[in-house]
Amino acid sequence: MFDASLLPALHDALTVARHGSVARAAEALFKTPSAVSQQLKRVETHFGVTLFERDGRGIRLTAAGESFLGPATRLFDEAESVYQLLGSISGSPVTTVRLAVSDYLGKELLAPVLRDAYRNGATTASLRFAITTAHSADAVRLLELGQVDAAIVSTAGPHPGLDEHLLFEQPLKWVAARRDPPTPVFERLATEPVLRLAPGSFGRTVLDAALERHGIQPVSTIDVPSVSLLVAYAATGCGIGLAPALPLRDVDPASIFVEDAALAPLAVRLVLRPNFPVSLAMAVVLERVKAQGAAIAAQLTGPVPPPAGRKREGKRHKTDSPRPGGGTLSRTPRPR
Repeated sequence: MFDASLLPALHDALTVARHGSVARAAEALFKTPSAVSQQLKRVETHFGVTLFERDGRGIRLTAAGESFLGPATRLFDEAESVYQLLGSISGSPVTTVRLAVSDYLGKELLAPVLRDAYRNGATTASLRFAITTAHSADAVRLLELGQVDAAIVSTAGPHPGLDEHLLFEQPLKWVAARRDPPTPVFERLATEPVLRLAPGSFGRTVLDAALERHGIQPVSTIDVPSVSLLVAYAATGCGIGLAPALPLRDVDPASIFVEDAALAPLAVRLVLRPNFPVSLAMAVVLERVKAQGAAIAAQLTGPVPPPAGRKREGKRHKTDSPRPGGGTLSRTPRPR
């Protein structure tokens, strides 16, 4: 029998699962850790299951807890849709769009959408944003945990069981300060500091595989938390790294060496949880993200930039208005 009085305790349990810590969940819920622990005990006692177990100084989900996570997330997704519906009926709907995105994609893909929303005054009343910067793998995990409603990620393949839309594909490039005379890429990788993204990120995985294939053991390494910082280090002559093409569009070809890495292109996707109730306001934002992605795709496949040594003339032109980003979110079947 459904017991509505357990809903607050279930929400607390879901929050603990999302944060991986009673203390952090308590902060998010504006409660004391002991109060949250009591709610967890209430749920576990009522159902006769153990949802969490000790993991060092923290806690982790048990097998039963992992099974609880998906349905509980869907339950409170539906509760959010009820709030949106009632707000719409009352004439004062408020939508908070929670997005996870990596740093360089946030700058190139999401920032123009946010800028237009603020210029149009949409964020002052009916639309609000909660943006989280995270590596793509972490962004997908935040999405699965229900901490965000959508993620913009760059990966080599689709995500089983999630709804996603391909925004664009981009080649991977070697990037470093220009040398005179030029030095082959793999000689530089063997003799100069190698710029690396954090372990677990897709860019780091691809880099490590490329170095292993060519039998290269870097003499020095510089680990950086973001693509933007990697490009900045490379531009100042601190090393050589592997970066997606998108953040390299504005580098000065007279001083920055950029060479195609001859690797599989990197896909950028908009990802949501399956059957997530998308409000009208959020749908408008997502369509604008897709349109911006289509505009970037056109730019990446457009005219070749001026050759090295040739300075750009005049001011940088504004990006053309994005064309509609057609297509709908598609679900990748779960593996059986």
